[in-house]
This record gives sequence, structure tokens and C-alpha cells, in this order.
Amino acid sequence: MFDYIWRNSRREQIWILCFVVLSFPFYYFSLDVPRYIITDALQGRAFAEAGETARLFRVALPLPDWLGGPRTLFEGIGLDRLSYLFALCGLFLLLVLINGAFKYVINMRKGALGERLLQRLRLDLFSAVLNTRPEALRRIRPSEAATIIKDEVEPIGGFVGDAFVQPVLLAGQALTAIAFILLQNLALGLIAVGMILLQGVLIPRLRREQIRLGRQRQIASRAFAGKVGEVVETMAEVANHGTSAVEKSQVAERLEQLFGIRYRLYGRKFAVKALNNLLAQVTPFLFYAVGGYFALAGRLDLGQLVAVIAAYRDLPSPVKELIDWDQQRLDVEAKFQQVVEQFSLIAAAPVEAGADAENAVRLPETGEIVARGLSVVNPAGDLLLDRISLSLPLQRHIALSGGASEGAGILAQLLGGAIAPSEGSLTIAGLALSALPAEARGRAIAYVGPEPVILDASLRDNILYGLRRVSPEVVNPAGWTIDPRRAHAANEAELELKLVEVLRIAGLADPVFRFGLASKLDPATPADIVRRIPEIRARIRDRLIESGAGAVVEPYDPARYARNATIGENILFGVPVDPALLGANLAGHALTRQVLADLGLTETLTWIGRRIAATMLEIFRDIAPGHVLFEQYSFIAAEDFEEYRDALTRVEAGTAGEADRARLIGLSLLYVEPRHRLGLLDEAVEERILAARAAFRKRASTESAHAIAFYDPEHYCPAAPLRENLLFGPVAHAAADEVIRDALAELGLDGEIYRRGLEQPAGYAGRLLFPVMKAQIALARCLIKQPQLLILDNALGAFGRTEARQILGRIRAAMAGRSLVVAGRELKLGDGYDLHIAFEGPRLAAVRPAAAEGQAPVAEERADNDEIRVLRRVPIFAGLDTARLKLLAFTAERTVFAAGDVLFRQGDESDAAYVLLSGTADVVIDAGDGPLRVSQVAQNAIVGEMGLVTDDPRSASVVATSEIEALRLRKDVFLALLAEFPQMALSVTRLMVKRLRDNAASAGQQERSGSGRSV
Repeated sequence: MFDYIWRNSRREQIWILCFVVLSFPFYYFSLDVPRYIITDALQGRAFAEAGETARLFRVALPLPDWLGGPRTLFEGIGLDRLSYLFALCGLFLLLVLINGAFKYVINMRKGALGERLLQRLRLDLFSAVLNTRPEALRRIRPSEAATIIKDEVEPIGGFVGDAFVQPVLLAGQALTAIAFILLQNLALGLIAVGMILLQGVLIPRLRREQIRLGRQRQIASRAFAGKVGEVVETMAEVANHGTSAVEKSQVAERLEQLFGIRYRLYGRKFAVKALNNLLAQVTPFLFYAVGGYFALAGRLDLGQLVAVIAAYRDLPSPVKELIDWDQQRLDVEAKFQQVVEQFSLIAAAPVEAGADAENAVRLPETGEIVARGLSVVNPAGDLLLDRISLSLPLQRHIALSGGASEGAGILAQLLGGAIAPSEGSLTIAGLALSALPAEARGRAIAYVGPEPVILDASLRDNILYGLRRVSPEVVNPAGWTIDPRRAHAANEAELELKLVEVLRIAGLADPVFRFGLASKLDPATPADIVRRIPEIRARIRDRLIESGAGAVVEPYDPARYARNATIGENILFGVPVDPALLGANLAGHALTRQVLADLGLTETLTWIGRRIAATMLEIFRDIAPGHVLFEQYSFIAAEDFEEYRDALTRVEAGTAGEADRARLIGLSLLYVEPRHRLGLLDEAVEERILAARAAFRKRASTESAHAIAFYDPEHYCPAAPLRENLLFGPVAHAAADEVIRDALAELGLDGEIYRRGLEQPAGYAGRLLFPVMKAQIALARCLIKQPQLLILDNALGAFGRTEARQILGRIRAAMAGRSLVVAGRELKLGDGYDLHIAFEGPRLAAVRPAAAEGQAPVAEERADNDEIRVLRRVPIFAGLDTARLKLLAFTAERTVFAAGDVLFRQGDESDAAYVLLSGTADVVIDAGDGPLRVSQVAQNAIVGEMGLVTDDPRSASVVATSEIEALRLRKDVFLALLAEFPQMALSVTRLMVKRLRDNAASAGQQERSGSGRSV
């Protein structure tokens, strides 16, 4: 430890030590001046021969006779007795101030030195972590590593400034005081020396147990921090398995263990302190007794005795502090040794911070990845890779088939640097992989594993992490800047284009765009979107009409009722800022209730609320509380059912109070006729709601202007998200996002939406993101830096089979002409890879070269009882009662398809089933040499339900042969009903068996006759 301290602070230590040595003469003089005050001034020894005056500050050189004898340099100042006394007192005060100044400067320099070296030590420890072998790093808990670097090295940093300076300073002061005492009286000096030696022998021996307990406390505290960190990181599993009591018991046990150690430590510490204090008080007793005897005997004058006592008064402090320093040294050395062993600090290579991008070594473009005798053994002794020797050509796409813990995954981890080989060598174009500089390796090779790592930062910072570099010429509080050249971009604008392209490759473009649309812009910002909002709205509206989806968005018009908005939103016609105006809370708002009462809408909305409550109570009465259907489709939470049932009873009995009416009006304010289709609104009621809108806006402009941001066709609404501002109307279908993207792309403004979306926070370890998005971010992070070698190690496990194939296809296209290694269990020989390598467990099995190789617009038609009638005719729903059929119809979406439209295609993800209300459609499969029609479906038929049950891609395409009106049943609702009603599950099973049998027979007959081929 001392070697580390001296090596890193030698110059500053020497400077402080020189300052310490310079302070000793002044300290000695401050001990000697009190003797002159008592002897010369108070007892009058200086005036015994001089009379009324005496000379002070006389300076003379006692030169020998052969040099001319004594010589007086300064005769001094003649002072009377009182002036003499005050002059000596002033000199003593001056020396006290000088000594205080010395201490201040020394302590400040020690503190600065300690903090600077603590900073260096922490940076070295962090550098050691960065250089730790991956398999060794897995044995270090993140919470423990953070605790060591942050907290456990703190005492080491505090000791750094004292390591050399403190013993010199304290020993120098102690020796100065002892020398002074010895010069005054030998016996008193020997007493002081004896007591100091006694303290120096006894106290360190007694403190050994204290040091041992301190080490135990450090180890126990580290284990306690690790346990708390482990519980926090696995909180989901603790809740999942109900083990909170077990974890609490374990933590309590560790706290009890810590208490025992700390209590014994306190006992030892205070025992040592009591003994030290006793020894410190015995010495003044001896001074008073022995020194008083010598004074009475005339062998010691009173001034000398007082000076000795005053000198010894300062002696225990440096001696005690010197003993404390020795104890601190032992303690800190033990901690330093533990830290060195934990992080291999001495052997750690320094990390080159700030290495410039242009200086990074680039891998050769051609050559081979050569493995010779590669073996990997885990800490448990299991053989993960068994003496693999092979050559992989660069600039080729290579498949490694096998699981993440089998040979394929282990080889991928070796290539990516996630683990190190136990035996053998691995080279890339003749360069040893282990010998590559970290900068070159990070630039040229990108590895994506099965467990993506997400930073607690925005999506942008996560994706562009590999482009960071230290830039001395750029002032940035973060300490880094983004280098576009690392993405092969000339500037920031080109980097933004490449970033959007990478988002599309990783399948992240749509989520990021949605995040951007969900963000809010400050109208004061100089954004083009805010300035051009009327133009953008018109362009989006035109695009919707051109695509035949004009009904998807109903534009806000101050003079028209927005049928796809709730009643409450129609009254407000703006975005509420005050929580009292949100949702059902609007029913309790004084201004709103006054407007409703003035226009006679109170009873009307109460009646609508009664109808909604009665319907909800009917169709959800058999659904278990907490079911997903409650959250998605019910106006009323499961726990509130009894309150609404009681409110309806009181209303029907004519005893309803104001709270009941407010509750029912709150329900009515959430109602949307085209979505809920309960037939509760007509044109007359809509006109009255429009009148309430005008009245509310007029009164709110003067009473509550700050509580709501009203819609204006010509201006941006600051309280509304971007999507709502751009569409400027309630949305009847999510397909509008695609139109927004196309319209903004035409205007060159889509980049702003992506930039906003990329500011979305990811949360600690990506806790704010879904697993799929974490995997997409990891892929994008590697793709954006344009690696020469990309390794995908079972990196697509979070995706569905179809989506994984699509993403992998885009990645292969982007990596054309560069090296790509894909490790996965389901890779097949015919997937088009240049080389296919198969593993069986840890062994190489074979090396084979590759063989040659919409949604329709939503109809704004009003739902009628025909939906329930058609659902009842569907065989699998025939056994459901009316309430359950109403639930199914309520959660479904009514859609229209023109002749020739495709309901879904073979291979698409199975996300919904369709019940045909009218029209006909063909069921077609791809038979290899052309489409084959296997059957035709008509009114009352259901299609697409097989894929929902099996969770497989669509097994056939369904094409409309006439105009079709259908109910789209969402996958989550359909599966929830299957789980809830066993009779329905049995009906689906029977239908699937019958359909498979019929389709097989039809396909066989058509293949024999050839008549089923379409042209």
C-alpha cells in the first residue's frame, strides 16, 4: 500500500514533509516562551541586575575566541517590567498563530492529496473491473463491487494524506516536546519517555482484537449489502414465490450478526480508550509530585516546572494520534489487501481513456477465424467446449446450430469476448483475439447475447453507446461525445439517417415512432412541426382520404359532435390540465355540473349512465375479479360492482342522492357510441352536448382558463401529445400511425418524431421496456457501429418465430459483404448461410457448406342486435348465454372488406379471428407450384381461430370473393373466453378436428382433378 501511495503522490508528499519540518522550530519556541514569561517577567529574573528595564529580543552570536569572541548582532529593545510581560505574551500569541497556520496548510494539503489519490484509486479499481476476465467478473456481485469502490476505499483515501506526513508530523512534535522536557529536567523527561513507551507497547497490543473485529465487520457489511442488492434485483421472483418472509428472516439474521460484531467492537474500543486516558492522567500526577519536590528543593525553578507541564499537556495528543495512526495503518492495509485481491489491482492494465477513433486498429478485411484446440471449462469443472479446431472465412455468413449453453453458444461467446478459453488459441486473420486492444476489438466486433444489457438512460443513449468517445476539445458535462465517424457517417445529420435505418432493421422503428407521437412539445420550442401544424394536419387528412381510410380519424370541428370521442371529451373539446377534469372526475366538477343543469342534460346523462351500469353488471357478472376483460372493456372496476348495483337500486326506488347521480353521470361521460354500440345516443342528444360545449368554453375561458387547453384547428395544443395534435381528431383505428409517418416523411419532418421517441427512458436495467424491445435495442446498438464481425448468440429468442426470421433477414442484408456469425438452436442447412456448423453438446458434430438455394377501414355503421344473432349461429358460440355473447360482441371490432381483399395471409402472425356477418371468402393455401383453394366460407362462419389456439402462424390465406362485413375477435379476448368457459373450448376442438379432416379430403380431391388450381 505504501508503495502505491508513494508512487502516485511522491512530489506532493515531499512538499508537505518539507513544510512539516519547517514548522518544528516554531513549535519548540512556543513551548519555551511560557518559561520566560514566568521566570523573567513574573518572577523578575530579567530585572535582577538591569533595574527598572530589561532588554528583550537581544541577538548575539557565541563565537569562539579564535573567531573574535561573542558578537552582539542586536542589542534588543529596552522594556519595563509590564511592557516586557506583554511583549512576551504577544510573542507567544504570534507563535500560536504561526503554528495554527502551519497546521491549516498541512491539513489542507493532506486533505487535497487524500481526495486526489482516492479519486485515482477508484479510477484504477474501475479500470481493473473493465480489464477483469469475463468469467471472473461473473463472480463479483454488482452491488458488492459498487460498495467496495464507493464506500470501502473511503478510509484508504482518508489515510493517504496521513501515510507519510502524519507520522513525521506527530513524531516530530512528540520528540520536540520530549527534548524540551529533558532540557528542563532529566528526571521529568525520563518519566515522560517511560509513560510514552508504556502507551506505545500496551495500546497496540490491546487494539489487535479491535482490528480483527473491524475486519469481520467489513466482511459482514459487504455480505449484507450483497444480500440486499440480490433481493432488490430479484424482487419479481420474491413476489412470484411468496418468499418475502424468508428473505426478511435472512436479512434480520445478518443484521443481528452485524450487531454482535459491532457491540464487541465498541466494548474493545472503549476499553482501550479508558486505559489510554488513565495513563494520560497518571503522568501529570507524577509531574506535580516529582517536579514540585524538585522546585521546593531548589533544583527546578517554577518557570521550568510550568513549562514542562505545559509541554506535556501537548504531548499526549501527538502520541495518542501516532498510536491511532498505527492502528489505522494496520486496518487500512488489511482493507487495501482485500481490495487488491478482489480486483487484481496491481496486475490490472490501465485503460486507455480517450484513445482516438482513427488510432484504433482495424481488422483485416480478408482472412479466416482460426480456432485451434479450443476448450472451455466452467468454475464447476463442466466441459463446455471440447478441443474445437476449425477455420471460418471472413466476409461470410456462418450458422452455428446449438443452444446457448452448448458448443455453438460457447464458441459465439468466445468470438464476442464474453468468456475466455481455458485452452487453445483463437485468431482473426492471424491476430490473436486476446491480444487485440480493447478499442480495436470494440470497434470491429459486435456481440449480441441472449440477455441484452440495457443502460439506465434514454433509448438514444443506449443505441449510440458504442459511438461514444472522450473528446478533450469538446466541453461536455457527461465527459464524452458521440462520434458519427464510428458509424461511418460524415456528420450528425447523416448519423440520424443511419440511426433510423438501424431502427427499421431491428424492428424498432414503429415503437420509437409511437413513443415520439406520444411525447409532448413545448409550443415555445422552434420546432417545424409546431409552426406547420395546420399544413401537416391537412396533409395527413388528404393521405387518409386517398388511401380510403378517411373514416379512421374524425377531425375535430367546433361545430360538430365527434362521434369517436367520449361524451366528456365532446363537452370539454380540449385537453384537461386539472386532474378534476379527467375522465369520470368531470362529473363532480362544479362548472361542468352547472352547464349540464342549465341545458337539461343532467337527467339525460344519468339515464345513459344507468343503462351502461346495468349492461356492465349483466355481461360481466360471471367474470372473475381481476380478469383481463375487466381492465380492457368494463366501465366499472370489479371492486366497484356492489356500489353501482346499490346505486341502481336506489335510483329505481327514487331514493338516489347526489353521489349516485354523479357516479352514473361519470359513467356516461366515458361513453363512445361507435365503440360501445349500446344505442344510447341520438342526434338530438348530440346537439345538446354541442350546446354544452359552447357554454363550457365560454365560462371556462374566464373561470378556469388554466385548467384546460382547448382545441384550435389552426394552433398546436400544448397539453396534447403529438399524435393527437397531428391527427386532430379521435382515432377509430391504429392504422393512422402509418399515414402520419408517410405524411411527415413527405414533408421531411419524420426525423423529429424519431428524435423525440429516442428520448424515451429505458429505466434501470431496462425495466420500463418489454423484453422484445430490450433485444431490439441490443441489436441496434451493435448494428449502428458498423462492425466488421457481428455475432448473434441466441439473440432472437425474445421474438416470435416469424418476426425473428424477418429481423434476421434484414440483418443479413445489412451485413452483406461483412462477417456474420449466427448461433441458434433452430438454424437449418437450407437457410442460405455460407457455412453451417453443427454442435452436439460441447463437441463439433459437422461442418457443411451451404447448398445452392392489411387492414380495411373501419365502417362507421351502428351495431345492432344482428351481431349477437350471428354469433349465436356460430357453432362454437352456440352454447353461450346472451350475457356472454354481449361480452364477445362488446369487445369485438366491426370491419369491412371489399371483394379481393385479404383478411390474412398464410405465414402471418395469428392475432385475431373473424366471424363473417355477410359475404363469402376463399380459403387458399400455397401448394408450392401455385395457390390451392381448399374451401369457401360464408355468413356465420369463423376463420383464423385455429392459429389463436395453436399460437402458430396462419396456415392458409383467406381472400374475400365478395364484400364482407365481419367481427374481428382479438386474440387475448378469445383465449380468455376459452379459459373461462370449458364448453366453448370443447366446441373449438371439435371444429378444428372437423376442419382438418374436411380440408385434407378437399385438397386430395382437387389435386387429383386439378380443378382447384387458381389462375
